[in-house]
Amino acid sequence: MKKILFTLLIVSILASCQNGKKESTKEAKSITAAGATFPMPYYNMVIKNYIKEKGMLVTYGGIGSGGGIKSLKDKVVDFGATDAYLSDEKLSDMPSEIVHIPTCLGAVVIAYNLPGVEGLKLTNELLEGIAMGEITKWNDVKIQANNEGLALPDKAITFVHRSDGSGTTYIFSDFMSKISTKWADAVGKGKSLQWPVGMGAKGNPGVAGTIKSTEGAIGYIGSEYAFAQNIPVALLQNKSGNYIEPTIESISASAQGELPADTRVMLTNSDDPNAYPISGFTWLIVYKNQAYDGRSKAQAKATLEFMDWIISADAQSVAPKVNYAPLPEKAVVQAKSILRSVTYNGETLLN
Repeated sequence: MKKILFTLLIVSILASCQNGKKESTKEAKSITAAGATFPMPYYNMVIKNYIKEKGMLVTYGGIGSGGGIKSLKDKVVDFGATDAYLSDEKLSDMPSEIVHIPTCLGAVVIAYNLPGVEGLKLTNELLEGIAMGEITKWNDVKIQANNEGLALPDKAITFVHRSDGSGTTYIFSDFMSKISTKWADAVGKGKSLQWPVGMGAKGNPGVAGTIKSTEGAIGYIGSEYAFAQNIPVALLQNKSGNYIEPTIESISASAQGELPADTRVMLTNSDDPNAYPISGFTWLIVYKNQAYDGRSKAQAKATLEFMDWIISADAQSVAPKVNYAPLPEKAVVQAKSILRSVTYNGETLLN
């Protein structure tokens, strides 16, 4: 009788272990995320590849960086996405410790709608004047003097900006605050701003669409949105005084310096003479301790495996196809190290 009971106990334990394994697999059916629209064309492409290659469903909602941060704070997504890293103050406002994983570099371009006008060049002073509403006509003598040979129309300038909380806005305003004391004092930097002038539109797609449909408009958007809709972009003056167009090479040049261990750094107004001046990382953000609110270990591991894959060579090779620059090797090494610091009840989830 004792032998029978012992045998049944062993069988029960083994069955329980097997069922636990099955349940663990079942728990990780999909991964959800939300946030920045700036990198969305890249994310959409790599997510499609991941689903095809790994069979794991990943859904991403482009609701802006502010929405991505809030969604993670509210714990309604597996990870968030933002173009503006969380400051120490913002980090302390989160329920628990957050880590940042850079995924690629992109450019915020100054797109405009002036039929027949190509190769517009803007100095920092001209960009300041337009964004602050001090230069209101395209044929202003200051713009014309900097663009000899271009036939600029006697037409009002319509400045288009984001209406939602946006990391793209943060990158643009960070650059503006570095090159303009007037801007820094009057407007400052942030994901949401009190704009001196202009009209708002939601998301990078909204700003791109508004610029394209409004003759005389100018505004800031992620480079891929301008390229996809064939909207001209201005050549901007960088810190070295060179006029630079946004290319994979000029975006990459902005990240040539040293990076902090947590990768939280703004790359705007780079010292590199070949750098496009409004470039920046975009990040995925996730809780460092994944054991929260009944979250399963399987779900946590699936989330980290996707994040690890997005910084792999295969995924990074996709970035240039949609006009983003892949991470420099030093950033990949740091990102992988950060991911391996994420735990579930003290247990490391990635090898």
